Amino acid sequence: MTTSQREAALQGLHDRHAAELWRFALRLTRDPQVAEDVVQESLLRAWRDPALGTRTEPQARAWLFTVVRNLVVDRWRSAANRHEVAGIDFVEAGVADRSGEVLDRWLIADALGSVSREHRQVIAAAYYEGRTVAEIAAELRVPEGTVKSRLHYGLRSLRLVLQEKGVTSP
Repeated sequence: MTTSQREAALQGLHDRHAAELWRFALRLTRDPQVAEDVVQESLLRAWRDPALGTRTEPQARAWLFTVVRNLVVDRWRSAANRHEVAGIDFVEAGVADRSGEVLDRWLIADALGSVSREHRQVIAAAYYEGRTVAEIAAELRVPEGTVKSRLHYGLRSLRLVLQEKGVTSP
């Protein structure tokens, strides 16, 4: 791939995805400048990637969102971001790093906002409150089959939203 072809491919990626990547990074970082830096770094990595012109549009989009997510996780975990002093360990021994879990919760909460209210309601009741299908059906005054159907299609929608964000693979 020639330099001009790489530039054109990168310009196309930027034009199609930069705004949405920035919004995604902003939701994760809550800092516009950091979000902009993360998007620039992700596009720089796309430029350096030998597979730049060989990916399909959905693959390129998923790859970019994954890069943004990983860059945010790396920034969040970095000692400089937490203003740690080198050589001093403030964390108790045996305490696990839960930063990935926290980021995953942010991503899932954001993705849940994209599914319908009915689907979100049954997913939250079943998975966050630990309630049974029968309990959910009784509260919502709908048949148990409807609750099962809403759970099935709600989780399916949630999975698609997460795939679009590059969090999970298809």
